[in-house]
Amino acid sequence: MLLSQIHEPNDLKRFSVEQLTPLAAEIRQFLIEKLSVTGGHLAPNLGVVELTIALHYCYNSPRDKFIFDVGHQAYVHKILTGRMDRFDTLRKYKGLCGFVKRCESEHDVWEAGHSSTSLSAAMGMALARDLKGEDNKVIAIIGDGALTGGMAFEALNHIGHEQKDLMVILNDNEMSIAPNVGAMHNYLTKIRSDKNYLRAKDEVEQLLKKIPAIGGKLAKTAERLKDSLKYMMVSGVLFEELGFTYLGPVDGHDLSGLIEAFTQANNVSGPVLVHVLTTKGKGYTPAEEDSHKWHGISTPYKIESGQLLKAVGNPTYTDVFGQTLIELAEQDERIVAVTPAMPGGSGLVKFGERFPGRMIDVGIAEQHAATMCAALAMEGMKPVYAVYSTFMQRAYDQIVHDICRHNANVMFAIDRAGFVGADGETHQGVYDIAFMRHIPNIVLMMPKDENEMRHMMKTALEYNDGPIAYRYPRINVPGVPLDEELVPIPIGTWEKVREGDQVTIIAVGPMVQVAEEAAEMLKRDGVNAGVVNARFLKPLDESMLLSLASASTKLIVLEEASQAGSLGSAVLEFYAEQGIVDADVSLMGIPDRFIEHGSIKEQLQEVGLTAEAVVQRIQQYRAEHQFTFGKKVKPS
Repeated sequence: MLLSQIHEPNDLKRFSVEQLTPLAAEIRQFLIEKLSVTGGHLAPNLGVVELTIALHYCYNSPRDKFIFDVGHQAYVHKILTGRMDRFDTLRKYKGLCGFVKRCESEHDVWEAGHSSTSLSAAMGMALARDLKGEDNKVIAIIGDGALTGGMAFEALNHIGHEQKDLMVILNDNEMSIAPNVGAMHNYLTKIRSDKNYLRAKDEVEQLLKKIPAIGGKLAKTAERLKDSLKYMMVSGVLFEELGFTYLGPVDGHDLSGLIEAFTQANNVSGPVLVHVLTTKGKGYTPAEEDSHKWHGISTPYKIESGQLLKAVGNPTYTDVFGQTLIELAEQDERIVAVTPAMPGGSGLVKFGERFPGRMIDVGIAEQHAATMCAALAMEGMKPVYAVYSTFMQRAYDQIVHDICRHNANVMFAIDRAGFVGADGETHQGVYDIAFMRHIPNIVLMMPKDENEMRHMMKTALEYNDGPIAYRYPRINVPGVPLDEELVPIPIGTWEKVREGDQVTIIAVGPMVQVAEEAAEMLKRDGVNAGVVNARFLKPLDESMLLSLASASTKLIVLEEASQAGSLGSAVLEFYAEQGIVDADVSLMGIPDRFIEHGSIKEQLQEVGLTAEAVVQRIQQYRAEHQFTFGKKVKPS
């Protein structure tokens, strides 16, 4: 086997070009077999096998910088840089990361879990190289889907202006996670379909070389002729006008063609863009036929059939959101669903089938989506911005400036709120409470179960006084009975789930169930613990907070969110504003550090957000303060 001979990129250079094709087949088989056990981003990596091999064959990592946009297509890069023996731990707790990770290898020079960052990073590295007087190559690998992100256009503009030596590889597979949308997608489609462009361009360039250099005038005429051809043949005009030398399209599964294209690129000064056409899921029929499904799989599968081995269980919160939104949209024709390239992940596929004119996928453009929702709301529509918590971070300014400042009646459906498991630190949805609750005009909610979530969606629909958000986690729902009639929940009201007179746990979302489990454990130890469902994160239930303070009970605020700035901080701020200095409040949230990949259960255990940890905190408090909750222990 050729693959077993590779322990670092230099080992690859001992192979002939002819040997690289069977090596690619071995890598594909390795990925298919390993991911059938661990799960992961299969289709994106199957599509870049030859491209990654050609890069490492032609260049010298880590001296030459490979910058992968997003990073979920870097499994082949990991294999070729000495991490093949760790693939059994892929995306597992303390194991190999599913994205590029700087602490894993010197070959990982840039890490990202969000798209459209690679070109800006490449420009920064090219500038640093030149300032230091070095001469290494800087190569950014970006997908056509990521080019819908505004940050990528900003970087293209700056790179073309500065004319730094760097290469952009456009990995064009017509997909991001879902099929791409937008003008850039349509433009690239024209290039893909123009099969005569490259041959015609080469022929004219050869013709121009044969014209004797009789003088500057003829040379200028020849250059104008070349430019005219460029416009006539369409391909690459946009990139060339931005200041890039455009090469392509190149078959991304033809190793000889890729190596030849990179050789040509090396002879170009200034920025060059190599347009590479690939097939997402290449080499595995199920992934080729449904690259959306196989973009990222979280469960094992049968290699022969492609059948996912999912455990039978309750639907997810995302499923409940998607179905409920259809029900509400049937009653209110003003509802419009908006998603930034995540119709499947956000549970909107069936909504789009039922209401194709009211389902808007803007591509990877979270900022544009937010401002567009503000305008939709101002014109009397009821936009529902369905977005992952981690991706909503990208639209922070638009939320402040265009939605909340205008008090626009936008509904936020914030998916993946809390820990997300194997995708790890770049995707954890643990900061949105902290960065949204301080913005004026917004209402924030989180349900304890799927029934309450449905009522929250009705609450949001009937709320007309500004932006309102409901956030929900990436887990299966508890499976509680569903009410037939949906009614609004009074804004800013909490719910006493369990009465208690010694200690009260104020919890939100899935932590309400954890709090109830802890209360049962404490009851067996003679402690009567109350549980409050703090379903409104903003506004707070001030009357309940005042009553809890006057009852002189110990308060624990329990949340699966950043401890800095989230619900616990809001509670402490409220008591400070009221001049209540003797409220006994302890916070249990996510500490001030990034939590890496693993299962959600392992992540919760790592930060102490379990029923056992809550009980331990309360028992420790009782021992330290010599209290039996309400009665001081007499010294013996």
